Amino acid sequence: MAAEEEAVELRGAADDDAHLRRLLHRRLAGEPLAWVTGTAAFCGLTVSVAPGVYVPRWQSEPMARLAADRLPDDGVAVDLCTGSGAIGMVLRAAHPRATVVGTELDPVAAACARRNGLVVVEGDLDGALPPDLAGRVDVLVGVLPYVPDHALRLLPRDVLAYEPLRALDGGADGLARVGPVVARSPRWVRPGGWLLLEVGGGQDRPVADLYRAAGYRRVDVLEDEDGDPRAVVGQLRPG
Repeated sequence: MAAEEEAVELRGAADDDAHLRRLLHRRLAGEPLAWVTGTAAFCGLTVSVAPGVYVPRWQSEPMARLAADRLPDDGVAVDLCTGSGAIGMVLRAAHPRATVVGTELDPVAAACARRNGLVVVEGDLDGALPPDLAGRVDVLVGVLPYVPDHALRLLPRDVLAYEPLRALDGGADGLARVGPVVARSPRWVRPGGWLLLEVGGGQDRPVADLYRAAGYRRVDVLEDEDGDPRAVVGQLRPG
């Protein structure tokens, strides 16, 4: 975001000049803008983001919109590692009658997602989901940690200094969390349902292979305008 745009957001969040100075001081120290202002824009929605919570990125928006497109009006969706609940909010806004559940390990993030109107179960990945969702999920979506260990140092300084490492660190190849979720996902996703997971550069092919090994068909890679992979999408074969 350009400095001029950040200035507009900071002024909009400030009650008076003294408050603006305090907000500006926090931002100049490197604190994420969303933490300073308390909100982030995502798919046209205003998402409350508490300090300490992973900030939703614009790069996740195409996947969120596609997940909403795949969700029936009265369907069931699960947003893994929901963070602030941004993706879940998009799903609920598109399908008010659908059942949308988020999972989150961090209690601060879980509380933030609940303030954003999302139903959240606390626990690690899909391990927190209630058993009665087994085989009923139309859309399973998530921004899991996928940054390889060796690439963490390449992230922006403010991200490394402030944002929660466990929301970013995906292990040696970046797939330490993604791989097990793909393998377990057929327990939750109904036949014909969808799995959408965000990926980083160079991860699309190995993740697509994991999808196929788990029983998914119509496996596609969602790319951004520059042709970079952003997510892998697959439909579970009928049983």
